[in-house]
Amino acid sequence: MKKAFALLATTIILVSGLSQAQEEERFVRYSMNNGDVFWGMVHGDEIWQLGGAPYETMHHTGLTHPIDAVKLHAPVDPNLVFMTAFNFRSHISGEPAEYPGLFIIPASSIIGPEDPIVRPEEARNLHYEAEMAIIIGKRAENVSVEEAADYIFGVTAGNDVSERAWQGGDIQWVRAKGTRGFNAVGPQLVRGIDYNNLQITGRHNGEVVQSENSSDLIFGMEEMVSYISRYFTLEPGDMIWSGTMGSTRAMVPGDVYEVEVENVGVLRNVVEQGN
Repeated sequence: MKKAFALLATTIILVSGLSQAQEEERFVRYSMNNGDVFWGMVHGDEIWQLGGAPYETMHHTGLTHPIDAVKLHAPVDPNLVFMTAFNFRSHISGEPAEYPGLFIIPASSIIGPEDPIVRPEEARNLHYEAEMAIIIGKRAENVSVEEAADYIFGVTAGNDVSERAWQGGDIQWVRAKGTRGFNAVGPQLVRGIDYNNLQITGRHNGEVVQSENSSDLIFGMEEMVSYISRYFTLEPGDMIWSGTMGSTRAMVPGDVYEVEVENVGVLRNVVEQGN
């Protein structure tokens, strides 16, 4: 009875909009027995199923699942995925550019936590890139830097897998950065944490090889939202990645890469050889 009352009370609060206060909230996308994919809100070791994406509705359906009984998917469902190049000083030589290095990758490149990163047969120099990503919460056009925080829904972790030979040889970066399954995201989408001050750590087979704070970004996430919204219409669910830090190395089949974003969790993926 107490649990049922708590669920009802939470549903009323969510629907009333009181949850807009920036206290920490955690969301996942998940499936049961390889079935349909749902959005859910994390409460301890349970997932409370939502009626849709949390930036569109907070309605709780009344269904709950133990978090260890579901398959977690990438906690994002974007139409547009924007990535940022050369956004940490530790990843560039010389002075930073006047404008953000911006490019788009297909949403079909996104995979979830524990999904394999499949190295294409012809790939020879497949690198990791630990990053933070933000999710847009409402339509954004011509947003000022001062207003941009109101358009950022939450934060997650990502690994922007990059084939360096393709990146250097192709005219565009779309194949090198956006091949199917190249962009791991997760494990959770977190709202109410300070994305301007989060530690981002990358571990290659358990060894820390990347580590920097989001406060070190050349162009912060509010600046990125403002800049992108000058030229593109951002819709709820769209993603903006931070760019990576330091230097990167190649991964081979059997390697494990983990990206940990402070207060978000650990994104873990194994590299497999494709046919």
